[in-house]
Amino acid sequence: MKRFFLTLGLAFLWAPILLMAAYAFSGSRIPFQWGGFSLRWFEALAGNERLVEAAWLSLRIGAAAASLATVLGLSLGWVLARHGRFAGRPIFGVLAGAPLVLPEVVMGLALLLLFVGLQALTGWPAQRGAVTVWLAHAALGMAYVAVLVQARLAGLDPALEEAAADLGASPAVVFRTITLPLIAPSLVAGWLLAFTLSLDDVVLASFVSGPGATTLPVYLFSQLRLGMTPEANALSVVMLGLAGGLGLLAWVLRLRR
Repeated sequence: MKRFFLTLGLAFLWAPILLMAAYAFSGSRIPFQWGGFSLRWFEALAGNERLVEAAWLSLRIGAAAASLATVLGLSLGWVLARHGRFAGRPIFGVLAGAPLVLPEVVMGLALLLLFVGLQALTGWPAQRGAVTVWLAHAALGMAYVAVLVQARLAGLDPALEEAAADLGASPAVVFRTITLPLIAPSLVAGWLLAFTLSLDDVVLASFVSGPGATTLPVYLFSQLRLGMTPEANALSVVMLGLAGGLGLLAWVLRLRR
């Protein structure tokens, strides 16, 4: 019975993805109509500069936003896990975790008003674009990283850090040689989660992006009004292949270790 429900759950998750991947090799222009095996949509994908540019922009913004979110999330998680009580801690904790519970529409509108206000006061940003999308995605991702880091730090044995400090190590050395390696898995998981959230986001990017900064999800969403083509299916197959290759590489490296 357990295997049945497991198989049912996996089928529910993967059947739409595999079906979409199969139609990427269809020769028909209608996205979900089989027209014989063909690679024409992969060739069309290579020649679609707007789609490739949007995908490349999303990857760059996602990597940059995930990196910034990891640094900021590490700082937030460290303060919440290691500094005990201090003035304003409840408010600080609520604000740090607000992106986890706020609707993205509310957060997107708030960030839009923030950028418009900064532009009126300081002249920056001159226009909304890739930088504002990057900052918005980092603000969303750092809350998730902070939760992972805080949970990881709460489960660590403080005796390890105390022993290093007793042996004369400075706080910076203790963090670099003891704490950081122990929380590295949570940082990697947080980076990947923030990257996935950025790569998948439509709402925030719709609020804070501008001309010339159209991410892949926003581009695909706009194409729904004009009619989708199987090029989107072909792009999905390419991205699935890249994700699967990275996962396989990580598995091989883990086995070698």
